[in-house]
Amino acid sequence: MAAAVRGGADLDVRFVAFSLDQIHVPEGEPPVWTRDPADRGSGVAALCTGIAVRDHFPEQFLAAHLELFAARHDRGAQLADPAVLGDAVARAGLDPDAVARLAGLPETLETLAREHTEMVQGYEVFGVPTFVAGTEAAFVRFMEREDVTSLERVLDLLDRPEINEFKRTRVPR
Repeated sequence: MAAAVRGGADLDVRFVAFSLDQIHVPEGEPPVWTRDPADRGSGVAALCTGIAVRDHFPEQFLAAHLELFAARHDRGAQLADPAVLGDAVARAGLDPDAVARLAGLPETLETLAREHTEMVQGYEVFGVPTFVAGTEAAFVRFMEREDVTSLERVLDLLDRPEINEFKRTRVPR
């Protein structure tokens, strides 16, 4: 998605927070956003960092999003570590202290809770990335990060509700 947006694709894109930590909370347990920070799970701090950037520094959001993704998936860093989050947003040209302050605000956690809940209740989202168009949503795992052509195909398939599930039995790698 980031490659398509950066490439000038004519898409109306809104990045929404979704917590994988929350999805794995057993029924009856308190939600991650109401817990002590040490008990929230590894992804909540990263999501709050992303929300802070998206909502307060929108021009740097894609850069920060990609840096956070690279920290986790390319460098294997732990996104629960404030130093990792600070380094990622600094690489995106942001002041890590300013972003951390905004990420720690109660309203940032409230945004996470609201957006996550809307995605689960409105679209039955269970994982990321999930693409939503109109009333349709689909979880899609891409094997190549900057494959805009495949993204366009997925978006086209969202208009085809008769195709409910398409999953390869083997990953050709």
